Amino acid sequence: MNQVYSPRPSQLSIHNGAKATLPFSHSEYERRIVSLRNLIDQSDVEAMLLTSMHNVAYYSGFLYCSFGRPYACVVTAERCVTVSANIDYGQPGRRSVAENVVYTDWQQNNFWRAIRSITGSIGRIGIEGDHLTLTSMNTLSAFLPDADVVDLHAPIMGSRMIKSSEEIELIKCGARIADIGGEAVRDAIKPGVRELDVAMAGRDAMELAISQTYPDSEIRDSWVWFQSGLNTDGAHNPVTTRRLNEGDILSLNTFPMISGYYTALERTLFLDHVDDHSLNIWQANVEAHKLGLSLIKPGARCSEICGAINAYFESCGLLQYRTFGYGHSFGLLSHYYGREAGLELREDVDTVLEPNMVVSMEPMLTIPEGNPGAGGYREHDILVVNEQGAENITGFPYGPEHNVVMT
Repeated sequence: MNQVYSPRPSQLSIHNGAKATLPFSHSEYERRIVSLRNLIDQSDVEAMLLTSMHNVAYYSGFLYCSFGRPYACVVTAERCVTVSANIDYGQPGRRSVAENVVYTDWQQNNFWRAIRSITGSIGRIGIEGDHLTLTSMNTLSAFLPDADVVDLHAPIMGSRMIKSSEEIELIKCGARIADIGGEAVRDAIKPGVRELDVAMAGRDAMELAISQTYPDSEIRDSWVWFQSGLNTDGAHNPVTTRRLNEGDILSLNTFPMISGYYTALERTLFLDHVDDHSLNIWQANVEAHKLGLSLIKPGARCSEICGAINAYFESCGLLQYRTFGYGHSFGLLSHYYGREAGLELREDVDTVLEPNMVVSMEPMLTIPEGNPGAGGYREHDILVVNEQGAENITGFPYGPEHNVVMT
């Protein structure tokens, strides 16, 4: 006998518990939304459809977990509304400064019906062109057939590059907690210990520190990449079960995540001793790091900072071993979402540094296996640009005099 289902709603409102404490004040979220509405007016669009994890969280406080379902924050002249899947029940509403509409799975494309219920039939809509897939764009066009689509991802990214005082305070706390993770990693380094064991010690220390500093926050997504030997050759290589040996080059990378805000500490270390070839390369990378730190100041151009460090490495005969740019912006980003690509220290980025931008300095050299001094060398500090220059908010020491771990 076939079971007959009664009609189910395509969307609903769920209020389950009081609003949670968000990462920032209501006035901070209002500042962001007002800024976005100004962009909406300037771009002559009637609504902004935000779909990325970073922008939904930036404007609403809600950091979603997609798991194959779409999410959004829709901003109009009158409303700011998050759109979430029924599987999350009341959590998105509790964790959002905005209104919340829940869509159900009972019918295909209920997400887009929820979007249309907020925007109505409009003539122009702003989107994140670097996030919406071709499939999503086609579905948007089917549900809003009269709407011209305007890609506003670049100016939205630009507005996020300038941090508020509340953001800077959270980033500073993140840098402090990254240092705590670094100390735990350093203390766990011993011959015969696995990379995995060292990484877990750093992650546990950071999550404990986050819970103590931000007891009302969601504890999620902090991680450590701790690499040794050949595994140090890439900046984003995952942790393995390789066991440490005396003389190994080591790469310490701690990443506390506080409400979607990523900070980082990265250091080169050696276990027990460092050979002369490795020491020379390490010291050259440290000097490049010092040079880079001195160049971070208001008015400096990203490409020119990159050029100056390139010139130094070329003078050392090491430029061919550089593997990526020398730094990037910090804020609401992660290794699997977000990126403020307009603020990276690369040859093809001409952005001029301004007060309240936050950037890293992280030169890296990789010497291929089989060559003297083989391995990856990287130091990483975070700097807050101010009117006078920049404040280095990373405290963990760097260089051979501090980071040869004796057994």
